Amino acid sequence: MGRVLVRLIHESPGVKLVGALDRPGSERVGRDAGEIAGIGKVGVLVTDNLVVQGASRCVAVDFTRPEATVSIMKTLAKAGIPVVIGTTGFSTSQLARIRKLAEKIPIVLAPNTSVGINVLTGLVEQVAGILGDTYDVEIVEAHHRYKRDAPSGTALALGQAAAKVLKRNLNRVTVAGRKGLTPRTKTEIGMLSVRAGDIAGEHTVFFGGIGERIELTHRAHSRDAFGHGAIHAAHWLAGKQNGIYTMRDVLGLVTNG
Repeated sequence: MGRVLVRLIHESPGVKLVGALDRPGSERVGRDAGEIAGIGKVGVLVTDNLVVQGASRCVAVDFTRPEATVSIMKTLAKAGIPVVIGTTGFSTSQLARIRKLAEKIPIVLAPNTSVGINVLTGLVEQVAGILGDTYDVEIVEAHHRYKRDAPSGTALALGQAAAKVLKRNLNRVTVAGRKGLTPRTKTEIGMLSVRAGDIAGEHTVFFGGIGERIELTHRAHSRDAFGHGAIHAAHWLAGKQNGIYTMRDVLGLVTNG
């Protein structure tokens, strides 16, 4: 995602890359971010030390790991820099720390920054509201072999969208995969994770009834979908009041209830 963002920022009018951060010890540290992204030199060297200078009108975009995100955000909050967070896999305590930091800066917390996925989330709410408890809800997600968290943050967000409308506690009704003699209960929401090759991201929500089913599917053809969404979110976030926002806020999508 770092390479994708550098390339898309370079191609986008009205936005400029001013810094690039990588983990300590990375072979990319010290190299030009544009060369790493395959677009030639852009005059920004990758660093492993976040030093905030001249931060006016800056917005940070974070696609790292949960422990890194929380650490980075402390520095950004002190500097008053808004953050778009595309990282997933946060623990309950890490999310609590992020929400606390949102008292100091505006934050877009987005399990998935693609426009299509956020439209899908709204559709899941609508369909769940129409069908109610008479249809079973199952979610299948597929990602590349290097993805660390499962189920994906997006799958959990889709499950939460259905659970909210159906008045269920997602943590209590989620069944992550099945094995052996496991008869399905009426209220459970099943989640299956696939990890293979270089799959950018696929999510399908099944609403299964007797004699028919509805499938709502989103497929990301490349990571560009996430990059474009993150850049759009960064534009939107600049100048907003402190607090937590979602991509649905960014896109102006109506949330039920």
